[in-house]
Amino acid sequence: MRFLFDAEAGKEQLILKGESFKYIIKVRRHKIGDELGFRQKESSETLYRYKIINIDGRSAALELISAEDEQVTAPKQLHIGWCVVDSKSVEKVLPLLNELGVAKITFIYCDRSQKNFKPDFKRYERILENSMQQCGRSEMMDFDEVKNIEAFVKQNPQTVVFDFCDEVLDDSSDIDTVLIGSEGGLSEAERAFLENQKIVRLDTPMILRSETAATAIASKILL
Repeated sequence: MRFLFDAEAGKEQLILKGESFKYIIKVRRHKIGDELGFRQKESSETLYRYKIINIDGRSAALELISAEDEQVTAPKQLHIGWCVVDSKSVEKVLPLLNELGVAKITFIYCDRSQKNFKPDFKRYERILENSMQQCGRSEMMDFDEVKNIEAFVKQNPQTVVFDFCDEVLDDSSDIDTVLIGSEGGLSEAERAFLENQKIVRLDTPMILRSETAATAIASKILL
C-alpha cells in the first residue's frame, strides 16, 4: 500500500476508524511510530505523511509530519476507445490498465455491443481507488461514453484502430488514442467507415478477447 484516501487528510491530526483502522492496524499490522501516506480524492496531487502516535481497540491517532506535491503519473497519455462489453470483463482488467497508466477510457456503443451492458462508472471508480492506493498512482482515470464509432472518431480524429491487418504495432509507435472492438469485432459497416484511419495489430496468431487486447495494447504503448 502506497497511501490511503481520507477526506480528512491534511489536518494536523487524523483519527482512523472503521475499515481504515482494520486495514492499517489489523491487516497491515502497523504500530506506533510507523509513517503512512494519505491523499484526498478531490486534491490527490498532495501526499500527506502521518506518524501513528496512539492505538486503542477501535481507533488510531496519527500526527501530520509533512505535506508535499507528489504526483505519480505515466510518462505517456493513452486514451482507449473501447466498444462496450460486459462490465465484468472491464472490471477484471481495470486495475491493470490503471497500473499501466491509461489516462482515459471512452466506452462506445458499437454495432456488436450488447445494448443491455451499461458501464458502471461509480463501481469502476471504487475499483480504481483501491488500485491507486496499492500502486501509488495519484491521478484518477477519466471515463466517458459515446453513442457510436463515428462520434468517437469525430472527437478523436487521430484514432488508431486495433483490428486484423498487415501492420504490426511496434515499440516506437507514437499513439495516444486507440480503438478496440467489442467481442465479435467490428462490423463491416464500421470497418468501411474506419478504412482511412491507421490500423494496427499485435504480433500474435491468437484471437484476443477484448479485455486482453486492451491490456496488451496499453502495455505495448505505455511501457
